[in-house]
Amino acid sequence: MASAELQVLIRAIRYEAEGVLSFELEALGGARLPDFTPGAHIDVCLPNGLMRQYSLTNASNGRHYIIGVGLDRASRGGSRWLHDHARPGQVLTISAPRNSFPMAEPLAGAVLFAGGIGITPIRAMAGHLAAQGVPWTLHYAARSRVSAAFAADLHTLSGDMRLHLDDEAGALLDIAAAVAAAPMDAHLYCCGPEPMIAAFLEATKDRVSDHVHIEHFGAIAPQADDGGLVIELARSGRVVEVRPDQTILEAVMAAGVAVASSCRNGVCGTCETRVLAGEPDHRDLILSEAEKAAGDTMMICCSRAKSPRLTLDL
Repeated sequence: MASAELQVLIRAIRYEAEGVLSFELEALGGARLPDFTPGAHIDVCLPNGLMRQYSLTNASNGRHYIIGVGLDRASRGGSRWLHDHARPGQVLTISAPRNSFPMAEPLAGAVLFAGGIGITPIRAMAGHLAAQGVPWTLHYAARSRVSAAFAADLHTLSGDMRLHLDDEAGALLDIAAAVAAAPMDAHLYCCGPEPMIAAFLEATKDRVSDHVHIEHFGAIAPQADDGGLVIELARSGRVVEVRPDQTILEAVMAAGVAVASSCRNGVCGTCETRVLAGEPDHRDLILSEAEKAAGDTMMICCSRAKSPRLTLDL
């Protein structure tokens, strides 16, 4: 776990929508929890050995964190464990909050887009904007009314909440039309499934890049047709071959080199490593476009190489 470990108690579990539970977490012994900003997430270390990242959906108050967890039909044990086995009174280990999806400062009028469980960080943003008296519009797409988590709470906030239900509308949310209607000086934020993110990025391609903010659910995993590559480890003087079906992190650790890591999905930044030679193929969700273009650092849990060989500061 990248940052300081915290022990928290599951104080309450609530049904939020079909397939979505929220978990209210508080520090053991009534200690104060670290503050966070809207868009932040925590790592949750589960008793089955898995670690997962979940966005904080409440406002920072030092007393508790609230995460929303959608049951993933293809779950490898993260959301499934929380839905099936977590109970109030259990103790979990989490990280301090980190934010790879921050809101721009100073706050300005915002247009928010959320799809499915992507509502969790967006809910925190809407609440923060409402508390600060900043105007906002939310386009929230859900499959059906029963699957729209936190919709009732969002309707109580002082903002423009627009709920799109696929089954009632008979069509998906028209991202392009919603973006076109947004003021050109507004900041736009989007979190949702990959097709929604792709549509959002296409619709915003002519906008100022600093005003367009996204958060993916995960990075692009290595594919067999990526091919293998060779990694030179500058500090140890070793050469490591990375198979097509391996990540660089997996190959380096299999060779006995210890590397700090957490999410292994390109969203936390723990495994960031300096690149001394070669051209990375960046697939993380952390680095800015300028940082990726510089090519002097990379997340080895998910990124590959455009060159046949990389030299890393390991």
